[in-house]
Amino acid sequence: MRYILLLLATIIFLQSAAQSVAPIVHGVRNDLPQTYLTQRNWGQLPSGTEWAAVTAVEPSPDGQFIYVVHRCVDNSCEGRSEPPILKYDYEGNLLDSFGEGLFIFPHGATVDKDGFLWVTDARGNNEIGHQVFKFSPAGELVMTLGQRGVGGTGPNLLHQPNDVVTDPNTGDIFVAESHRNGLNNQIVHYLADGTFVKAWGSKGSGLGELSEPHTIAMDSKGRLFVGDRENNRIQIFNQDGGFVDEWRQFGRPSGIFITADDTIYVADSESGPDTNANELMGIKKGIRIGSAVDGTVTAFIEDMEPLRDDHSGAEGVGVDHDGNVYGAVVRRKMLERHVLN
Repeated sequence: MRYILLLLATIIFLQSAAQSVAPIVHGVRNDLPQTYLTQRNWGQLPSGTEWAAVTAVEPSPDGQFIYVVHRCVDNSCEGRSEPPILKYDYEGNLLDSFGEGLFIFPHGATVDKDGFLWVTDARGNNEIGHQVFKFSPAGELVMTLGQRGVGGTGPNLLHQPNDVVTDPNTGDIFVAESHRNGLNNQIVHYLADGTFVKAWGSKGSGLGELSEPHTIAMDSKGRLFVGDRENNRIQIFNQDGGFVDEWRQFGRPSGIFITADDTIYVADSESGPDTNANELMGIKKGIRIGSAVDGTVTAFIEDMEPLRDDHSGAEGVGVDHDGNVYGAVVRRKMLERHVLN
């Protein structure tokens, strides 16, 4: 009897210990604390213009600048002369604008540790598109990935690249492609000088497979967090493409931003409706905030149209050095700034 009691006590202890260290991976919640106030009039625009579809917001690592990417007029820069990239100070004053004539469908972006801005073009028209651009802080184009106007698969080709991230230690570059119904569903790895290393991933819903990898971010350990949007999950990989984990508690990820302390911000712009794209029904759109270490979700910035039938929430998300959260909203054509209350 003593042996049986000891055995039962050991089993209970091990179960309790496992529960205490296991990451929290519960389903998506709509009832998380909401601790932010939203502003919708931040950011000076060039004279005579209005916001088009806003796709990305990226602060510089020195805490001085914020870059906002939008699509010129309505939802496209094709044939337009407006600059799609706007550079701001923290007061919302417009400092610079650039990138005109390079893009059709500017999409995701990142700023590397040296302050260089990387922006993807997720469409092509046989003349331009299907590329990733690297700009200096002064707006000078210093590198391109992919072949201008040519979408495809292979070492020198990209197809509808959605987002890009760089490793702050090595400078290695990781590109997530393609957009919905695109040719590729993979991550492409380059060295810092643009040399192709390899591509990994394939279409599907199994572990390690991807369906519209819409966003990519990196945590302090160098792990890659991929917004596997059509599969309603984040997948975590090492830099060789090895599968680490999947998280479904942050909703349907359109944008991911991870701060230096491994706080993760995930923009869900598509949950709620059913457009035959496997959306999460009844889940509110918005930005969910939590830990990139253990997957806990602690706060929620609810979208102003959380259960609207069409896709309406912020797609891109960025966080500045003061902790303000920015949402890049495509359909409503606006930049939202959320200030901690």
